[in-house]
Amino acid sequence: MVAFEQLNMSDEASFKVEEEAPFKVMNTGIDALDRSLNGGLPERSVVYISADAFSMAEVFLYQFTQARKTYYITTDRRKEYVNQNIKNLNFNADAIIFIDVYQEYYFTPNGDMTDTIGNEYVDTNIIQYLEYNLNNIVAENSDDEFNLIIDNFTFFLNLHVNRGLIKKLINVLYECTKESNCITYLLGLKGSHSDNIENEILHASDVIFDISLEKNIDKISSKLIIPKVRGMVPNTEIIKFTISDGVEIDTSRDIA
Repeated sequence: MVAFEQLNMSDEASFKVEEEAPFKVMNTGIDALDRSLNGGLPERSVVYISADAFSMAEVFLYQFTQARKTYYITTDRRKEYVNQNIKNLNFNADAIIFIDVYQEYYFTPNGDMTDTIGNEYVDTNIIQYLEYNLNNIVAENSDDEFNLIIDNFTFFLNLHVNRGLIKKLINVLYECTKESNCITYLLGLKGSHSDNIENEILHASDVIFDISLEKNIDKISSKLIIPKVRGMVPNTEIIKFTISDGVEIDTSRDIA
């Protein structure tokens, strides 16, 4: 017969059960969306926003900046234009720090536009430029909460570089997010890159927003679904919204 010794819980060598730290969420800046998410998104989440190009999904990004200090990385327009669009919706841009990848990629130091599309050397350098800035952001914000927004991430997925460099960039983004008190939002445009590379970012992301716009006979409908939230039960509802002075979530319920 196998004998078992009784554990003395007062013994110094006894096992101790530590209380699990409370689950922390960070608000998005859109109140109705936060309520549907039971307060917000899990801290240190990488959020991939897969959006129809004509859905005005960038307005979600603009409103996310209202929650906390935000590093806003622009890839398809000058930072001045994005900043003006944000202010036109009466949002406060004082806590936004822009990193102008568009300017760095398409213009010379003298301000002349260059033809760099398809240049593997230039494409590799712009990835290194982003990674350099990401590492600096993490180093400068060891205790602060912040957002990191890339508008849009499709730019990087379409660069003419070895696929391993894109995978490395995704890993760097993920690690930087996990090492900081932040939420990272990556905007991806549907139908603008191969499914293979997009599947990698979908798999790596902690949260997925799927934004679509449906055209009916007499109106259009904008819809958001959130099929994936690591650490939480995902919201199974289709969230309807309109773009007005920001994102307005329809809180009504359809009756069948």
